[in-house]
Amino acid sequence: MTVRTIGAAVDLVVESQLPADARALAVLIPGSGPVDRDGDARRLPLGIQRQLAEGLAVHGIGSVRWDKRGVGESGGDFLSTGFHDLVDDAVAVVDDAAARGLPIVVVGHSEGCAIAARLLAERAGLVRGAVLLSPYARSGLEVLRWQARALADDLPAVVRAVLRLMRTDLERQTEKNRQRLLATTRDVERIGGVRVNARWFREFMAYDPSVDLAAAPHPVLAVAAAFDLQSPPDDAARIAELRPAPTRAVTLSALSHILRPQAAPTLRSYRSDVRRPIDKRIVPLIAEWVSGQLDGA
Repeated sequence: MTVRTIGAAVDLVVESQLPADARALAVLIPGSGPVDRDGDARRLPLGIQRQLAEGLAVHGIGSVRWDKRGVGESGGDFLSTGFHDLVDDAVAVVDDAAARGLPIVVVGHSEGCAIAARLLAERAGLVRGAVLLSPYARSGLEVLRWQARALADDLPAVVRAVLRLMRTDLERQTEKNRQRLLATTRDVERIGGVRVNARWFREFMAYDPSVDLAAAPHPVLAVAAAFDLQSPPDDAARIAELRPAPTRAVTLSALSHILRPQAAPTLRSYRSDVRRPIDKRIVPLIAEWVSGQLDGA
């Protein structure tokens, strides 16, 4: 295991895990928010990228992961970082990883799936394929609209009652905020009194990964979580339908967006869910698929 700094638009701190028998190298791309190389946010230690790295190493698959801009030891400012800045950082990591001479597979989670789709377009000759965990196949704006509908039923009963009493339409209110963000021009704006990374929202909402996924000739493994309330679970099958290239779509039962098993779909148990490891089905599924691509090649 090594930690080093690579030069991108800002200095990124990258951690590599390379077993002696490595046959491939996975570039692990996290979901949205200010997360470090392990996939941890300050208040929610997801640990997704760390656990993927450790699990894949057992199967002879090396990995690289990094602190996002302005997070952990990487330079820059997270709040002013746009979606396309994150793509540029992932491109820099892929370029650096290519020097190792191993086949490269990108493994994205949530927003990381959209970044993986861009990598298939921007580094078509360097990337062998992509694994998409909790993916979506629509614009970021449509994802946020879908989330608003999906999360309405996850609100505590008392909150729903208060909203009804106040005649507040949650979906309509969140749409107003999305339109306010789309009308902004600066990197950081105040919405509802809170400073938000407005440029990221504008770029995220505008980008539709289905266009790049449909055009990419690379093999893809799309893994949906049946209890996902943040990415539409049906979009894994949608990815398979829109792509002429080899695609495997899998939906894992009783699984949440953060790759933990759940008894019922909810975001309210996330803080306790993260105390458990990611679902035991995920790493073997990725490893089997990667091995199949290498053997087929």
